[in-house]
Amino acid sequence: MSLADYQKQVDDWVQGYKVPYWAPLSMLARLTEEVGELARAYNHLYGDKIKKPNEEPDDIEGEMGDILFDIICMANAAGVDLDVALQKVIHKSKTRDKDRFERKGAA
Repeated sequence: MSLADYQKQVDDWVQGYKVPYWAPLSMLARLTEEVGELARAYNHLYGDKIKKPNEEPDDIEGEMGDILFDIICMANAAGVDLDVALQKVIHKSKTRDKDRFERKGAA
């Protein structure tokens, strides 16, 4: 599925609610919370923060899914086509940033 397909799927679902999308700053706050949850999971897995024995296992996949969902909601509310947005970033990476990092096999 394309990002546009996911955007439509989310929009179709939220349109069933009286207020389909939260206010922009509320959506940004939610995204920030979800990124924090992903950071916590990464810190448990790769960092120095040891999980408490009674803590639930981290769900990195679920946290990433939450972040994508929040980004889709923000894009829908702002009228952003995520397929176009992502293609622009890929193009920028391949042009402006193409020599920014050392390539494999470089001398």
